[in-house]
Amino acid sequence: MDKLLRHIRDGLGNYLGFFKVLGILGPRQVGKTTFARQLMQQFAVDRQFVYIDLESTEDNRKLQDAETWLKQQAGKTVVIDEIQQRPELFSLLRSVADKSDAKGQFIILGSASPDIIRKASQTLAGRIHYIFLPPFSLMEVGRENLFAHWVRGGYPESWLAPTADLSMAWRRNYIDAFIYRDLAAMGFGITPLTMQKLLHMLAHLHGGLLSKANMANSLDVSNTLVNNYVDILTGAFMIRQLPAFHTNSGKRLVKAPKVYIADSGILHTLLYLGSYETLTGHPIAGLSWEGYVIEEIRKATANKWQYYFYRTHNGAECDLFCITDTGKKLAFEIKLSNSPRISKGFYQSIADLQPDQSYVVVPTVTAYQQKDGVTVAGLGEIISRLNK
Repeated sequence: MDKLLRHIRDGLGNYLGFFKVLGILGPRQVGKTTFARQLMQQFAVDRQFVYIDLESTEDNRKLQDAETWLKQQAGKTVVIDEIQQRPELFSLLRSVADKSDAKGQFIILGSASPDIIRKASQTLAGRIHYIFLPPFSLMEVGRENLFAHWVRGGYPESWLAPTADLSMAWRRNYIDAFIYRDLAAMGFGITPLTMQKLLHMLAHLHGGLLSKANMANSLDVSNTLVNNYVDILTGAFMIRQLPAFHTNSGKRLVKAPKVYIADSGILHTLLYLGSYETLTGHPIAGLSWEGYVIEEIRKATANKWQYYFYRTHNGAECDLFCITDTGKKLAFEIKLSNSPRISKGFYQSIADLQPDQSYVVVPTVTAYQQKDGVTVAGLGEIISRLNK
């Protein structure tokens, strides 16, 4: 994890010195607490830190009179872990922060997006900077571990497990704990069995268009319930929705988003695919690879770009279309083959989108450029280029 932490830490001093609140978000069990403790060590010379974990009964007692306790910590940086457990604290943090001009007053760690935590995004608007801490990326585990990383995913305990069986066992336990414990602890009034069925259904729909109405019919529940549950899964970083890119070209465009299980290891667990051999022999392999590549590109670009897919009813299709923070447009076709056959639909999408650079992402090929200007490259090399 150190490589990732050093990479993120590069700008943390600036963020702490400019914003009153720093938010570190990411899925459960991804290493946020370890990250926070290492952060406290790094800046201990300049700051005094106080750490409090809202999953601790003892720490929660300290917050019975939260306003008084927080005022007593004036001049310190208060680190609050698992902030989603106490969403009512957000308005109090704003009140306390606004009574002082000091920067870096609070660091909050959360396992849900600010949009899914009640009033979080509005309450601390203008006072907080969010950093997303993802599971281990391919950059961290090493390009030579590409296929193992694809199979196991990036959760630290899953990746570091000494055997494939133990890795799979950890992921099964993680999914059960997420459904039956974590979501309830976040205050969501879910029916665990329905959520379990929905999550397995989404695994089978991985890489496909998200149709909430069809899902509601299949589960025999209301559209409203499916909509709420999908929002919860998205906000808890379990699934990823990739929106369709719209242009004013007058073409008939697909507008529904695509849906992916965010971590490839979690996807493979939901589908009972425990090894590279079983995965590559399964019909989901190509779409699993597609989701994995998209997620690794998001990690490599710190989730700061705009990410879309593009598809018309006439057959033009681009698996991933990115607009960078500088306005550059990149088009990606994703193939689970080192000898890819580039689709006619991808060339049609290039004609429609006019990207600055077009790529075909394959597992391990050394990059080369075709006569038509399309670059074919392995995922590791693509990520290296995006990090420059």
